[in-house]
Amino acid sequence: MPEDSEKEDYSDRTISDESDEDNFMKFVSEDSHRCALLTADSISDPFFPRTTQILLEYQLGRWVPRLREPRDLYGVSSSGPLSPTRWPYHCEVIDEKVQHIDWTPSYLEPVYTPTGLEMEPLYPNSKEDTVVYLAEDAYKEPCFVYSRVGGNRTPLKQPVDNYDNTLTFEARFESGNLQKVVKVAEYEYQLTVRPDLFTNKHTQWYYFQVANTQAGIVYRFTIINFTKPASLYSRGMRPLFYSEKEAKAHNIGWQRIGDQIKYYRNNQGQEGCHYFSLTWTFQFPHNKDTCYFAHCYPYTYTNLQEYLSTISHDSVRSKFCKIRVLCHTIARNMVYVLTITTPLKSTDSRKRKAVILTARVHPGETNSSWIMKGFLDYILGDSSDAQLLRDTFIFKVVPMLNPDGVIVGNYRCSLAGRDLNRNYTSLLKESFPSVWYTRNMIRRLMEKREVILYCDLHGHSRKENIFMYGCDGSDRCKALYLQQRIFPLMLSKNCPDKFSFSACKFNVQKSKEGTGRVVMWKMGIRNSFTMEATFCGSTLVLSVLERIRRNGKTYKLGKNP
Repeated sequence: MPEDSEKEDYSDRTISDESDEDNFMKFVSEDSHRCALLTADSISDPFFPRTTQILLEYQLGRWVPRLREPRDLYGVSSSGPLSPTRWPYHCEVIDEKVQHIDWTPSYLEPVYTPTGLEMEPLYPNSKEDTVVYLAEDAYKEPCFVYSRVGGNRTPLKQPVDNYDNTLTFEARFESGNLQKVVKVAEYEYQLTVRPDLFTNKHTQWYYFQVANTQAGIVYRFTIINFTKPASLYSRGMRPLFYSEKEAKAHNIGWQRIGDQIKYYRNNQGQEGCHYFSLTWTFQFPHNKDTCYFAHCYPYTYTNLQEYLSTISHDSVRSKFCKIRVLCHTIARNMVYVLTITTPLKSTDSRKRKAVILTARVHPGETNSSWIMKGFLDYILGDSSDAQLLRDTFIFKVVPMLNPDGVIVGNYRCSLAGRDLNRNYTSLLKESFPSVWYTRNMIRRLMEKREVILYCDLHGHSRKENIFMYGCDGSDRCKALYLQQRIFPLMLSKNCPDKFSFSACKFNVQKSKEGTGRVVMWKMGIRNSFTMEATFCGSTLVLSVLERIRRNGKTYKLGKNP
């Protein structure tokens, strides 16, 4: 196959052919490389039956047989459903499927302005308080053992038998996170979020259901076991709220709510570890409503699979967006890779450069998935600019690097109990498959064509706006000093109400040497970035609006001036 051809990006290959290790040592000739994988009927060997299900790989001077992986696992078919979601076997999961409508407010949501009178509830450990929700499944195993479809669906008995005016809570659904709820007063609840599975830390993400509500009552909720000293809740961020009755009656989805919001250090510290609380008050809009609270707009693994399914069923988009499975996680969930480009004609020998985009290596940073969805909506759209980009580049997109963590409601880690974005240098393929295969896929791609941009999408819990982290190449080549800053500067010029160039940083800290950004830069990708999007909002909007007002121009929400 000619080197310039794009056909390799659309072939139905097995996982090892797409992104596994090289099967040959450096001394193997190019002719041998072309015959790296042979079926057993292609050689005369009495020890192997004539079958196409056995592949022979040349390893360390000899041919080694292995079974061909089932083809359906590695190509996403438009004729059937995608892979079912797999959970750690001990995780209890409710039968109800949680769904939310897509809705974007037509107005800028205001941040909370402190009054100085906000309370700091400090709760003593009282045995008289009523435990209304308790999920202990997280601690049944010290490490990941195995997974099953749907997890353990054995129903848990709620501690409260007579609900009367007591709120009921639930978080045993996809991406949900809530460990314990204690009713400390008639309308006041103390909440504890669950650490990342198989760790004792990373308490940041929360997402839970509340039912049996009463309208007009001022409820107080206090989450007591955050570990970060600084938070955007101290700078005006509000919790997210969703009402099923509001969604059904008025088509209103997630919205920022809450009064008396305060983030503060509490009295729960032990063994040298200090904890922080988030407290807020709220009045539910309806009686007997089913509602949800979340740290950021949820985007689940099922949301991604449904989105990819619509692409594969679309007769137009599926022509230039091919969906494959890069690898499987340790829980056997699929990690998808998308190849987006205009198919080349056989006579077209142009060599297209590549762009790499990845997201959701940290499962609690859901805003990265929404940015990824916005990019995919755009690049798969029918605008002339999108068409030009598809004609010019090959886009390799890994939209969700950590589906296991997303499914169980982790904030930062995978089911290995480790931060994947510190392990791009790891050789432990079985422990960190998604980042291992991503790195290897990019390395193979770089052997065929130039990769001009790598960008990993993230969310940031302490800073406003959108900004980037890059790598300073001044110690290697002074010409790279400015080159690293060109793309972020372009973004700030094109999106001045959201992207802050002044917040960007360009350096390589020792603690970040295992991140995707640094590893890809050291592999030779000069434009290698982490894009950080705030959980809260933009501080640039008002300054842009004021500048436009002074210039006498009009401005529409969501549009660049």
